[in-house]
Amino acid sequence: MKTNTHCIPCFLRQANETLDRLEIDESRKRRILEKVSHKIFEIPFEKSPPHVAREVYKLIAALTGIKDPYKNEKAHANKLVLKLYPELKKRVQQAKDPFFEAVRLAAIGNIIDLGAKSTFNLDEELRNDLNTEFTIFDFELLRKKLETAKNILYIGDNTGEIVFDKILIEEIKKPVAFAVRGAPIINDATLEDALACGLDEVAEVISSGSDGPAAILDSCSEEFLKLYHKADLIISKGQGNFEELSEEDKPIFFIFKVKCQAVAKQLNCDVGDMMLSHKSHRKKSEA
Repeated sequence: MKTNTHCIPCFLRQANETLDRLEIDESRKRRILEKVSHKIFEIPFEKSPPHVAREVYKLIAALTGIKDPYKNEKAHANKLVLKLYPELKKRVQQAKDPFFEAVRLAAIGNIIDLGAKSTFNLDEELRNDLNTEFTIFDFELLRKKLETAKNILYIGDNTGEIVFDKILIEEIKKPVAFAVRGAPIINDATLEDALACGLDEVAEVISSGSDGPAAILDSCSEEFLKLYHKADLIISKGQGNFEELSEEDKPIFFIFKVKCQAVAKQLNCDVGDMMLSHKSHRKKSEA
């Protein structure tokens, strides 16, 4: 997905909210935001939104000297959802279709995204979304592909959310490689977070090598790219990964909540809708 003009206010909002967290004074904040604005327009709009966001956050880190402004919030999100793990696990085990319930929870968990929203209410989202239907739901196709898949790559997204991913991986019941970000970026999960949440108990945890808010392929490690190209099934979590990988000709299933008008327009849906979307589905829709 290419960046468009609707993305510009979002980049500036994210920059402003990050600087608020760092308690930057108004005068210095204004100077930094001016440089951020110039940086945004230096990057070709043919690049994906996560590619542009990556450069925005790198610039903020360089100008402030703080590389992980969301560190405390990431730790809090992990602890919060880990406390819910027994209850969520029980819900899946008692469901008529445990795999279906695990997929639903994985999508609901995508609400934990401080790049899209400055705050979230997980309890409220769980209550509201447990009875919400997916707008695009290629579930049976995913189940069918999993039957024969031998090399499964699961690309994670945010801290806290990865506990929901752990539950889904447990229901896949096959070897899975789970990829996280290569460096701190917003509240996205890194190796440290994945290990803290026990993802290594259910999957081979790897770093994508990317320091952006998605698996930005031209910044990913050789290890990740080898698994990516070998995979015969890829589960991609989060809107950022959708924005980066949606035009890839790969066997990818995207699980996420739609968080902006640009993506909603592309998928002909509404902001807030839940998605389990396969590439083949979108091709039919665009035809």
